Amino acid sequence: MRTAHAATVAHVAGQAAALTALPASCALGWHDLAPQRGYLVNFARRRLLDPALAEDLVHDVFEAVMTGRAVFGGRSALRSWLVAILKHKIVDLVRQRAGHDSLDSSDDDGDHEGPQFACPQPQLDEVAEQRQRLARVLARIQALPATLRSVVELRLLRDESTEDVCRALAISEQHLFVRLHRARRVLAY
Repeated sequence: MRTAHAATVAHVAGQAAALTALPASCALGWHDLAPQRGYLVNFARRRLLDPALAEDLVHDVFEAVMTGRAVFGGRSALRSWLVAILKHKIVDLVRQRAGHDSLDSSDDDGDHEGPQFACPQPQLDEVAEQRQRLARVLARIQALPATLRSVVELRLLRDESTEDVCRALAISEQHLFVRLHRARRVLAY
């Protein structure tokens, strides 16, 4: 009776022999892929937390490469290219298992076009509370020292570009970010 390890070794050796017997049109051979296997399996395990599933996905990557569904163009390192394929396979698996439909799909009843999302209107007390909070924040901005208030007003409230604010205040970009940081710290208390 063979041990589990011997059976696994025999299985892998059989796969390697089958893969090396593929037509010469494949740009990569088993000898190119085998050294990457350990890294890819570990990569998949860290993301999926399921060793068997990680092995299956790496096998799917190798199958795609060996059957010609994925062709290595040489524009990146082989490992990077294989990891990119693996990432796509992981994303596909997660989507498949999550059972989420895309937003473009329509319901079976056909009463409307595309998905409908509820957008609740705020209650009057919520609107009043938001206005009071906004008034308090604006009052705190007005209470800032002039150097800090000017950067907050120009950059955050008026949404002017960094370059325009620096030019208007005659300060460097780094100095602008320092002032914004200080203003946010004062406003946070």
